[in-house]
Amino acid sequence: MSPLRAGRWLAAIPMAALAIATVYPMVFTANVAMKTRHEYVLDRFAPAEGLRWDAFATAWASADMGRYLANSILVVTGSVALLLLFGSMAGFALSQLRFRGSRLLFLAVLSALFIPFQVIMVPLARTMGQAGLIDTYPGLILAYTAQFLPFTVFLMTSYYSGIPPEIIDAARIDGNSVYGVYGRIMLPLGRPALLSVGILNALFCWNDVLIALLLMPSAEHRTLMVGVTSLRGQYSADIPTFAGGVLIAAVPVLVLYLCFQRQITAGVTAGATKG
Repeated sequence: MSPLRAGRWLAAIPMAALAIATVYPMVFTANVAMKTRHEYVLDRFAPAEGLRWDAFATAWASADMGRYLANSILVVTGSVALLLLFGSMAGFALSQLRFRGSRLLFLAVLSALFIPFQVIMVPLARTMGQAGLIDTYPGLILAYTAQFLPFTVFLMTSYYSGIPPEIIDAARIDGNSVYGVYGRIMLPLGRPALLSVGILNALFCWNDVLIALLLMPSAEHRTLMVGVTSLRGQYSADIPTFAGGVLIAAVPVLVLYLCFQRQITAGVTAGATKG
C-alpha cells in the first residue's frame, strides 16, 4: 500500500468514527420512539419490536406541537429575512465603501461574536420588557436578529471583500447609485453566501431554546424547541413519547440541511477562497 493510500485510510478512520457518533443519537432516538413504555423499561437499547407511530401522534396532539411548529416557522422566517437584509447591506458597506471608522466598526462587529448571550440576557429582557416586546413575535424576531447579526455581517463582509472593486467602479460609471450597485450587482453576486448564511441562521434560530424561553413565557407563543423541552417534564415517565417529540422537532432541520448541504459548504468557503 502506498503512503498516500495509507494516509487516506488513516484519515478515514476518525472521520468514520465521527460520522457514527453523529448519526447514532438520531438512530437511538428513533428506536426509542418506536417502542412502548414496557419495552423501553425492559431494555432501552434493544431494537423495537415493530414500527409504532403512537409516540409521534401523542406528542403532536397532546403537546400542541402544531401551534409550536407554526410559531417557529413565523419567527425563523422573519428573523432570517431581517438578518439577510441588514447583513448584506452592512457587508457591502464595510467591504466596498470607504468611510471614516469603517475598520473600527468591523472590529466592533467581530468583538460582538465573542460575547456570550448569558452576559446580555438580563439587560435584553429588561429592555424588551420596557419596550413592551416580551411575549410577542416581533420581540423574539428582533432578539434573534440582534443576536445573530454579527455573524451574518462578518460572513457577508468576508464574501464581498473578494469581489473586485473594478466591478463596483464600472457600475458607478454606468450611473448606478450606491443603492443601485447594492441591488443590481452585489445581491446577485452574493447569492451563494446569502443562501449559506440564511440556512445557518435558520438552524440557529430553530434550535434556540434560551432566548425563546426568556422572551416567550406563555405557552401560546412557545417555539417548537421550547415545546419539546416542556415534554420532558410532562412525559417524564413516558420516554418514547418524549423521543417522538424530539424527532418531530429535528426532522425539519435535518431535511433542510440534507437538501442544502452543498450550498452551505460552498457559501461558507467562498469568502475565504475568492481573491
